[in-house]
This record gives sequence, C-alpha cells and structure tokens, in this order.
Amino acid sequence: MDSLTQIVLGAALSAAIAPPQHRRAALLAGAALATLPDLDVIPVNLLTADPVERMTWHRSLSHSLLVLPWLGWLIWALFRRRGGRVAQAPRRWFWAMQAALLTHPVLDAFTVYGTQLWWPLQPPPAMWSSVFIIDPLYTAWLAIACLWAWFARERRSAQPALLLGLAVSTLYLGGSLWAKHRVERAAEPALAELGLRDAPRFSVPMPFNILLWRVVAMTPDGFVEGERSLAADRGPMRFRFYPSDTAAFAAVADYPAVRRLRWFNHGFMKAEQRDGQVVLTDLRMGAEPDYSFRFVVAQRDGEGWREVPPQQLKWPWDAARKLPAMWTRIWREPGPAGTQAQARPATAAGAS
Repeated sequence: MDSLTQIVLGAALSAAIAPPQHRRAALLAGAALATLPDLDVIPVNLLTADPVERMTWHRSLSHSLLVLPWLGWLIWALFRRRGGRVAQAPRRWFWAMQAALLTHPVLDAFTVYGTQLWWPLQPPPAMWSSVFIIDPLYTAWLAIACLWAWFARERRSAQPALLLGLAVSTLYLGGSLWAKHRVERAAEPALAELGLRDAPRFSVPMPFNILLWRVVAMTPDGFVEGERSLAADRGPMRFRFYPSDTAAFAAVADYPAVRRLRWFNHGFMKAEQRDGQVVLTDLRMGAEPDYSFRFVVAQRDGEGWREVPPQQLKWPWDAARKLPAMWTRIWREPGPAGTQAQARPATAAGAS
C-alpha cells in the first residue's frame, strides 16, 4: 500500500495499544515503524541498477514475517534500556511496536504487487489482490482517527476514535475480499464457456475502489481480459483476447531475469517484439494497453535472440482520459454491442 496508508495504520495501532499518557509519542513511533519496511528501496537501489532485481528484491527481507518480529524486539529492547516511556510500560510498548511493523507486510499482501512474507523461504510472493495500492476509502478512516487522537491527547474520546477507525478500515478489507469472491464467481461460467475453466487467472480492483474489477486468464497463445462492476453489471462477463508472442517467450524463458519474473508475478506476463527487442509485460498492474512494468530482456541477433541486461520501459499512460472513463464504467454496464468483444475460445491454459 502507499506510504500514507501504512503510516496511519501503524500510528493508529500503536496509539491504541500504548498507554493514554504516551499517545502522541505512540502515534509518531507507529508512523515511523510502519514506514521502516519500505525503506528497503534505498539499499536495493544502491546495490543494483537492474530493474528486475529492484522490483523483486523490494518487499523481501524487510517485509518478512520471519524477520520483522526480531527487528521489533531489538528496537524495543534498545529503547527500554534507554529508559523513558518504553521502560515505564514495556509490555504495552512491545506490542505497539510489533503491531506497527507486522501489519505493514500483511497489508501489502492485500495488493497485487507481491510480498515475500516468508523470506528467506521462496514460495511465490503473496498477492491477495483485493485492494488497489491506493484506496482512499480504506485510508480515510485511519487518518481521521489519528488526527482525532493527536488533538484529544489523553482524553477519553481518543481511544474509541482509534478503535472505530481500525474497525471500519478492517471491515473495508473484509469487504474487498467479499467483492473479489463475487467477481471471481461471475467470471467462472464465462471462462468455462471459453474452455478456460482451469486456466491460471487473477482478479484485481481498478484504481481507488473495490466496485470495478479486472479479471485476467492465461491462454496457450496469450490471455483474456474482462471487467466486472459490482454496482452496474448484471449480465455475463465478456472477455477480450490479446495475443502473446509465444515463440519469443520460449526463446527467452530460461534467462535468469525471466525466471525471476515468472516466479515473482506467478507467470502473468505477455511477450511481444518491439524494435528488434523482446519486451515482457507484467499483466497484473495496469490494463490493456497500459502497464506499469515492461522489461526489455533480449535483442535481435541474426535469426535468433541475444540476452541483454534488463531495461525497464516507461510508456505514457493517459490518466486524464482513463480515470473519467473508469468512473463512468463503475456505474454503467456496456450494452451487447459495447466495446467488449467476445474472446476467441481456447482449449487449454498455458503460460505467456
């Protein structure tokens, strides 16, 4: 999730656990601790210029549930030794610090990016993908609670405000999982009709809401993409087919960077040739034809391909046009003759 959301979640949790007389200090400490895991981008960017390594090293060691409890204990022990507030209420401060740190990676796992919760073990990163990386309706309640607690200080109204903000935001996360379940149930019959009942797939909300969703399923020669609005859509889901250059993908599949990407994004990629280069696109973040992560991994070399150091491409995204269209799509279901053309059938699931 975005930094502001992590800050207010950590601050609200710490302030709710710490003693009332320490509330302002707990708000600041929780905000700082909740920011700490994302500071991994600083050493990662210093250690490597490889964009694939930068993408896949982020949210690893610093987001591990096997590492953060020990870091939290170390920080707590250092501050307890120094005396002051932590020494006055060590147990409550211990759990305040642990909560601010440990909820950071768990919240990140609700997004689609990929969080390595069990580093140094190597299962594919968690991507529960039920909320967008920025969602004001999740963040607002926590921000209001923190502001109230800051100005209320030790007054009795601060604790109920913090608990209410945490409860409403948690209910919103639960609602996002319920919305995801509804979307995936709506996608099942449409994908089965296309012969993609068992195809690898994912669903993810569109920016800033949990009402409009995108569903992607892989086919042997590309992927299909569909949308579902929980506010407007009543008919069956319709999917559009997009091809992937399977020959080019097969040629680069054994490159270390490509293997790393396939592990990180669960294989949700497409391949294409552009200007004599093989470009791999992560299908999870964005929508056709606009995506956040595209990497050049090979250069044309005679009749074949030559591995090159990965290079991240940045192509323009017309947010001024896309966001109003997305808002309209939330409340309006396209008609049968709308822009969603039925995908061509596929008989089996496959990689990009």
